[in-house]
Amino acid sequence: MRPSALPAIAAACCLGLSAAQAAPACPEMPVFNIEALKSEMMVLATACHDDSQYNAFIERFHPELLANEHRLDEYFKRVYGRRGQAEHDSFITSLANAQSDEGLKQGTDFCPRNATLFEEAMVVTSPELPSFAAGKDVLPATLGGCQEETPAPSRAVVHHVVRKTTKHE
Repeated sequence: MRPSALPAIAAACCLGLSAAQAAPACPEMPVFNIEALKSEMMVLATACHDDSQYNAFIERFHPELLANEHRLDEYFKRVYGRRGQAEHDSFITSLANAQSDEGLKQGTDFCPRNATLFEEAMVVTSPELPSFAAGKDVLPATLGGCQEETPAPSRAVVHHVVRKTTKHE
């Protein structure tokens, strides 16, 4: 291999690695992003006393939000089993609390800084909602969203070789 080829190979490897890192941690990430968007809008509506825009968002995307809620339920049941509902409830509460805390950190700038969120969301079409939610980046990193599921370890089959020994060995 020529020494001049090494930088190109290294760059190709790094590009491949960054593309893999950019992939969502799990297929349900859009579900968590939509839930985070809905929660952010609820926090915004509550803090800024603007229930009418939040209600309009909920009404406009009611079928999508309802389907999203079902997918979120399924995720928590699949990942946590019997604890699924408790984990789901805990996640929703933690999400709202984290977003509210972030709003408190912004102080009086919170409402003006986020006022256009409702207007932007209302021009989004239903199929665009997942990418819109992801682009708003309102899922706090501290919550992590969904977890990549790891498959159960496979059972290794061990074959024992039994060797008969004779007196002459």
